Formats: sequence, C-alpha cells, structure tokens
Amino acid sequence: VQLQASGGGLVQVAGSLRLSCAASGRTLSRYAMGWFRQAPGKEREFVAAISRSGGSTEYADSVKGRFTISRDNAKSTVYLQTNSLKPEDTAVYYCAARYSGSDYTLRESTGYDYWGQGTLVTVSS
Repeated sequence: VQLQASGGGLVQVAGSLRLSCAASGRTLSRYAMGWFRQAPGKEREFVAAISRSGGSTEYADSVKGRFTISRDNAKSTVYLQTNSLKPEDTAVYYCAARYSGSDYTLRESTGYDYWGQGTLVTVSS
C-alpha cells in the first residue's frame, strides 16, 4: 500500500489544521493506522492511532484533547484533526499502516509496515 500525507502548512498558535493520509494500491479497511511526528533534532514520536474499524483510538498524552484521528475506509483515507496548536507541535507528520487481522491500535513505530512521505506542520508564535 502507498500512503500520501497532505494538509500540512504554516499556522499560528491556537490554530488548526486537518492532515490527510490517502492510500492507493490497497483498501485501508484491513489496516491499523497511525500518525507520528518528528521535530528537528528529535526522534520520531507517536501521535495517534486508530484501529482498522475506527472503533478504537489512542493518543499521546501531549496531544490528547487537542487532536482527533479518524478514518473513512470507503475513501481509503485517514485524518488527523489538529486543534489548539502549539509551537511544540511543529514537526514533520507521518502516517503509517499495518495490515491487521483484528481490530487494535498500535503506538509502536516499529510495528508499522508502510509509511507516507510526511507533511510539514509549522506553528508560529
């Protein structure tokens, strides 16, 4: 499966962006999905995950209550709605997919098989 992330950009503090991750080649309905981010000089970190049905979600403590992950399997697209953005949210955001035989969320980056190219989010103060 090929993943294409989009929706990043420059936004002011407290602003919002909706990131999208579109899949081609395969339907996403059998894939657990996740969003990760990597800030300059830092390691990649988990942001959010969603099960293949969309029934379960999981968030990093740093984004809980501000970010929402969702999916539309009919469109083979996963979304990350980011609200109340802070300067520390500045990073390249990556989506990832893992073929899953059951409905679960996955927060470990090493568990994912496919990665998108990333989209840059810059939050200015």
